[in-house]
Amino acid sequence: MIHLAILRNELSDEHELWVQACKAHHKELEFDVINLTKNNWLEQILAKEYDFYLCKPPGINSLYKQLYDERVMILSMELALPIYPTLTEILIYENKRFLSYWLAVNRLPHPKTWVFYDKKEALATLRNYALPLVAKVNIGASGSGVTICRSWKQVEDYIEDVFSVKGASQRWGPNLTKGKLLQRGIHYIFKPADIGRKLERYKRKRNERQTGFVLFQEFVEHEYEWRVVAIGDSYFAHKKLKIGDKASGSTLKKYDNPPLKLLDFARSIMERFGFYSQAIDLF
Repeated sequence: MIHLAILRNELSDEHELWVQACKAHHKELEFDVINLTKNNWLEQILAKEYDFYLCKPPGINSLYKQLYDERVMILSMELALPIYPTLTEILIYENKRFLSYWLAVNRLPHPKTWVFYDKKEALATLRNYALPLVAKVNIGASGSGVTICRSWKQVEDYIEDVFSVKGASQRWGPNLTKGKLLQRGIHYIFKPADIGRKLERYKRKRNERQTGFVLFQEFVEHEYEWRVVAIGDSYFAHKKLKIGDKASGSTLKKYDNPPLKLLDFARSIMERFGFYSQAIDLF
């Protein structure tokens, strides 16, 4: 019998897919759910020996993201416990700041990225680069928290906001650009429990306010993005089409045959760093 620990995050349901997967194989394994955000997390970890620790890192609130990362680092680095995904996969997930450092030190191609903790340094440095510039919040998916600055006034105003109590602007409610509003409304009529889960996420997003540092990237002109998904030895890819200036969060897809070199590049990353699963966006 295999003994597993599911390490849940602050959201009440994000670990449920792990639970369902484990229940589907109940004859071969047993599992416990440990809330990694609780004060007694370490006592629970040490109270029982598990064969593997299944993680679900959070991706909404930076406070809980930092909490989860720190505690998983203790499990992996200090206790040498087997976790899934790998520690690096967890650290680069929903942390654009850390990801930019990791990409740079490993010489992987990516848009030029600046992270500033000083307002004067940010203004002086960015003046040397051409517009537009892309400002991003550190944590946020589906295009949330992405601002394309096409004038120096926009750059200056954005930096001023982030280095004040106002913070960076970020969508915390429903993504209306996805469309299908009627279908989404009908879904919640027939599955009202999903409304509660959505509201829980919106509340946590609303409380997220990035201040004290800014993250800017160069603007790379592109017609679409390739989203490559790697799971074990399987690789899939589709085009993410743009609505306006952004492909992220648009949900518009096109299923052309991806170039083999695209999949080979993704495989080279997976094999080089020993990753289990990744979603990689490429221009």
